[in-house]
Amino acid sequence: MSVLLISTYEMGRQPFGLASPAAFLEEAGFDVACLDLSVQRLDRDAVERAALVAFYLPMHTAARIALNVLDKVVVWNPDAHVCLYGLYALASAKVMQQRGACTILGGEFEEGLVRLAQRICPPVQTSPDQTLEYQPETNIEGERQVEPEISLKRQQFQTPRRNNLPALAEYAHLTTANGARRTVGYTETTRGCKHMCRHCPVVPIYGGQFRVIQPKVVLADIEQQVVAGAEHITFGDPDFLNGPKHAAKIVTTLHKRYPHLTYDVTVKVEHLLAYPTLLSTLRETGCVFVTSAIESVDNRVLEILDKGHTRDDFFEVVRLFREAGLALQPTFVAFTPWTTLDSYADLLSTLIELNMINNVPSIQLAIRLLIPAGSCLLEVPEVNRLIGEFEPRSLGYPWRHSDSRVDELQREIQTTIEHATACTDRLEIFAQICELLGPRLEQPAPLPPVTTIRPRATIPYLSEPWYC
Repeated sequence: MSVLLISTYEMGRQPFGLASPAAFLEEAGFDVACLDLSVQRLDRDAVERAALVAFYLPMHTAARIALNVLDKVVVWNPDAHVCLYGLYALASAKVMQQRGACTILGGEFEEGLVRLAQRICPPVQTSPDQTLEYQPETNIEGERQVEPEISLKRQQFQTPRRNNLPALAEYAHLTTANGARRTVGYTETTRGCKHMCRHCPVVPIYGGQFRVIQPKVVLADIEQQVVAGAEHITFGDPDFLNGPKHAAKIVTTLHKRYPHLTYDVTVKVEHLLAYPTLLSTLRETGCVFVTSAIESVDNRVLEILDKGHTRDDFFEVVRLFREAGLALQPTFVAFTPWTTLDSYADLLSTLIELNMINNVPSIQLAIRLLIPAGSCLLEVPEVNRLIGEFEPRSLGYPWRHSDSRVDELQREIQTTIEHATACTDRLEIFAQICELLGPRLEQPAPLPPVTTIRPRATIPYLSEPWYC
């Protein structure tokens, strides 16, 4: 039996979400093919050979792209059993099921995929002397799913199989502080998160829990990527310091084995404040920047999102990072129903004041709050009064700002960023954003003197910016 695992988009990373289940499935005896549609074309032959086609949906953009791909898969192979797995599998389930998807797997999905493959194509033996072969079962429309939609079972992970994925050189690269390019690998040390931010897609699945990937598996995965040319590793954990001892053990061991290797991580503000001494550990073991979801500098918005930090906490984190000599990459949900023109101007002014313009990927200044199915934001009465009916095409609940000028500004900023070239400087884009905002304010947004801003070349960054 052939199993086809498909990733549609994962921010320029070689997908762990294909490599990890591929290892489980191959160990169970299945023939596994992988397609990463961010760098490969959809292969009709591979689709037609597959008895099980499973889409990896770690993010909203991936799910939206998968909508159109799913339609092709169903036409090319109507007998295939289609599965969705990953953080956005449940959020997009209803729409996808109407278009042919059968099974939904959220949380820890590897063992569920193996059980599904065994159920869809159970082994049969025609005589005692014959070896086991797989006999596909008829896919009955509307059959009830046996596997749990959400599994938080603690798994014994296997070293991901990356041999049938595109080369690392085809993915995003790191530009270092001195302008050099480094090939980037990707892995994960944990899944889930012990925090409950309302807008986060992790929370509806993990509900404040996280699961650890065994250190020996993580290190073996990194080792095979180093052999394949990786010079930098992105750790994709929702929060790298959910298990601080676990994280410190991995990066300390990693640095001893590969002192030339650099890496980046994502950490919540609360953890950056709770474990300030770990900042020096990160820097000393090769971390070149830390991504942190600041989301807003408006305390009211932070409270609605239940972020667990304040505006002043952000300022303190910036100070700690400067003391530690480590680069901070803040991310934002810049446009929410509670954003005003003045509060957006305050965000820009804050980045100027903190000399952080070049630390922020430009797209972060255009991000609009997403409310997918199952979002914890739907538990907030104020949010329910703001949203419209669920839109299958966008896989989310639409909302309009009470001040149409805010929505217009967001669209214009989005267009400006989309039209910028790869060589357009972040400071230049920031200045254009200030010019778009200025006429809408009683006082124009302040523009910083260029001489006060650190050159971008001193701040490491990935060629594929953080998105959603």
